[in-house]
Amino acid sequence: MPVGKTGSVPTQPRLVATRVPDRPEAAVLVLHGGAQRPGRPEVSPAQLSVVRMVPIAHRIARGGRLAVYRLLNSFRGWEDHHTPVDDVAWAMRRLRELHGDLPTSLVGHSLGGRAALLGGVEHGVRTVVALNPWVHRTDDADLTGRRVLVVHGTEDRVADPRRSAAVARSLARTADVGYVSVPGARHAMLRHGSVFERAAAGFTRATLLDAPHPGPASDPVSPCAGGRAVGDRRMTKSPRGQTEHDLAT
Repeated sequence: MPVGKTGSVPTQPRLVATRVPDRPEAAVLVLHGGAQRPGRPEVSPAQLSVVRMVPIAHRIARGGRLAVYRLLNSFRGWEDHHTPVDDVAWAMRRLRELHGDLPTSLVGHSLGGRAALLGGVEHGVRTVVALNPWVHRTDDADLTGRRVLVVHGTEDRVADPRRSAAVARSLARTADVGYVSVPGARHAMLRHGSVFERAAAGFTRATLLDAPHPGPASDPVSPCAGGRAVGDRRMTKSPRGQTEHDLAT
């Protein structure tokens, strides 16, 4: 059966509920990464790229006001004829069937971060969080009206932080974009994992629920969550450690 926009795939994407209150005020879709494998194997709930998003989903779900789901893609990796962006489109339609037009945040890691950034064009998406996103420098999307946070470890050897910074600058032409580097952090988010969790949860709740960011003013995510006036989009911390670098330059 066809799934997504561009072709048939051997398996269906799946939504896994983390927490769904009776009357959610907004929704969050958590997206996993995972390298491509020969034969387009089905995504396993036990694969590491999926499991590493579980604590992030639970952290976001604290407080009980958000409907939080994890998306399991149709298959592992990223192909030209059917990508995780197609699965995001399917999931957004499914969320509307379940909850109506709730404002939604996309939170993804690695290729899931790329899917979040490119899938942010979907109707209903208000905010996007990309954690160590694996991107091409040429990736771009019109995210007008969206709030975007990119968090990237400086020691990531799988997804180049320089690429994500370049994409952040491109996206900042239309969206409110913040970029935070995590010194010493690598791709799997095992080191400094709590930093990524706090950033994703704090930014998502602040931007979806119009709540104050829970971190102190010194937390580099706080100004991102607080928003910037159009034309004053800032990189809170660049991959080279500079602060308040204008994404428009």
